[in-house]
Order: sequence, then C-alpha cells, then structure tokens
Amino acid sequence: MMIIEIMEKEFKRQGGILKTAELKELGLSSRQIKRLVDDGIITRIKRGFYELTDYVVHEKIIIAKLFTQAVIFLESALFDYGYTDRIPSAWQIAVNRYSKTTQYDIDYPLIDPYYLEPKLLEIGVDVIEMDGVKVRIYNRDRTICDVLRYENKLEKEVFNDAITRYIKDPGKNIRRLFEYAEIFNIKNKVQRYVGVWL
Repeated sequence: MMIIEIMEKEFKRQGGILKTAELKELGLSSRQIKRLVDDGIITRIKRGFYELTDYVVHEKIIIAKLFTQAVIFLESALFDYGYTDRIPSAWQIAVNRYSKTTQYDIDYPLIDPYYLEPKLLEIGVDVIEMDGVKVRIYNRDRTICDVLRYENKLEKEVFNDAITRYIKDPGKNIRRLFEYAEIFNIKNKVQRYVGVWL
C-alpha cells in the first residue's frame, strides 16, 4: 500500500501525469502498472503516459507533458488572454513541421496541431507554470500576429474581438508587436488593423 501512496504523491507533484519510466523509477514493474490500469487507479493517456484516475488534470498540463515542445496557439491563446469568449473546440497547438504527425493522434484532449517552421516556432514563447509543470504559450503580441496571419481561418467575430481587446489591453507591447510583424512580413496588416487605433 505504501507504494501507492508514494505514487499518488508523485503524480500530484508532477501535475497529475507520469511517464512509464517515472513509474518504474518509483519501483513499479510493467505488470504492476498494468494492474493499476486494470483496477482503474491510473489511466493510460497514450503510449508511455499515465494519469491518476481520480485526480483532475488541466488539459493544458496534459498537452505540456505529452508534447514538451508544443506551444498553445491561436484561438487557444486568445481564450487564455481573454481576447475571445469562444471556447475552441480543440486545443490549437503550434508544433515543429518536421515532427512525426502520428504522435498527435490522441483521443483526449482534442488537439489541432499547426505545423510551423522550427525558426518561427520559438518566436514569442512565454512559459507559465501550472501545478509544477511548464506550459508554453505564445505571448499576447505574437498571438495577435498569428491572428492576422491566419485571418481566413478565424470567424470574423473572433478576429474582430481579438483585435479590439488587444488594443484595450494594458499588457500589450506595441514595440514587440511590430518586431514580430517584421519577422512575419505582416507590417502593413498590423498597421492597418492595430496601428490606426494607437
């Protein structure tokens, strides 16, 4: 029984998710792990990753643990910053365009990966900590650049709300917005949609 308590403590310390290797480091064998799954104590999320069944894990933490290089992106970031009231139907995440696409085939949480060039993936990444887990999300200014870049993928209302709320946000950084706009070659668009209100 002692091992179960140690395992539960470690699950909670790690945001509710552990890898097979981490369970084995705690002294659990493959057979014991399988029994814990069969008994409903832990749940397999995908190959090599488990969550504590009765512990509520935020979906953002699951994404951060399963895909350590992924970045919360576009509408998911907009929702996080309060730039939209619409909850995205799936978590939009930016990932390396050269990563294996099959790794993103998971049942839960629903994710919608966007494959970006590696040199563009790291621009404007903020790291927030949730339950001891580092979650990567694009900052506000990079997110607005993405809104302008992917305008045709967004509903008009979501697009307009995002721009309006960004303009009113005291946390925005206009200098940084224009730096990103230059990198993404959308300076004219930023000037047209955001610059006129400044």
